[in-house]
Amino acid sequence: MLLEVRGVEKPYRRGGVLGRQEPAPGLCGVNLALAEGDSLGLIGWSGSGKSALGRIVLGLERPDTGAVRFQGQKLPGRPEADRRRVRGDLQVVFQDTPSALNPRRRVGVSLAEPLQNYARRARAVLRERVRELLVLVGLAAADAERDSHQFSGGQLQRSAIARASALHPRLIVLDEAVSSLDMLVQARVLDLLADLRQRFGSAYLFSAHDLRVVERLTLRLAAMDAGRIATLGDLARPPQAPIHPALQRLIAAVPGSLPGAGAGRPPGST
Repeated sequence: MLLEVRGVEKPYRRGGVLGRQEPAPGLCGVNLALAEGDSLGLIGWSGSGKSALGRIVLGLERPDTGAVRFQGQKLPGRPEADRRRVRGDLQVVFQDTPSALNPRRRVGVSLAEPLQNYARRARAVLRERVRELLVLVGLAAADAERDSHQFSGGQLQRSAIARASALHPRLIVLDEAVSSLDMLVQARVLDLLADLRQRFGSAYLFSAHDLRVVERLTLRLAAMDAGRIATLGDLARPPQAPIHPALQRLIAAVPGSLPGAGAGRPPGST
């Protein structure tokens, strides 16, 4: 198994009235698993725990209880050499792409960074690889010389996906990676992600609050509610048990279909 999350708990506290710290929804006994090349859609309303789980899987936060295993070994706690290798195999695309790419740095420099860190190459080879990555995600090779602030939202997200894909990672965590894009650009970026997954065989942990987006990209679905996995199932098969209220609310909120996709529908329906 590529990724295993077992019994992960992470309570949070936030500022309340008169500066008092009040409990906030966190993660409560989360369990999930992801195989090589698999894709799991993580859906839920804001505050349901999707991003918190993603941060723990990435090692950006530690769970208070439970364990995360990647490639069979517990994270964190590995020697530095192992952690460095894992960082190459475990990449992320954030929702807020402008903050992930330095606006004063050329896009080519941002894309070259992971290649320099994990797969050292001659400068000419590195430059050619960056150009190949840009073309792969539907941008122009010459875009390597542009600053990221000159890019549209869709172009920024494509460049972020190119950066995350540069090392052919085993797992990419996509945290609301298309939620800030309009529907037409969303559809194009989702098609791009599907093509790249087929090409490189990377597994995806894709969080979103829109069921249409999850259906388009992933094979399995986990609905989160109040820090828990409310339901987990296969999108190709009808649910065997009554649909959880949290998932029912998400289905009811689907307004229509993405361009080029079928209408939003409950998992397993035709």
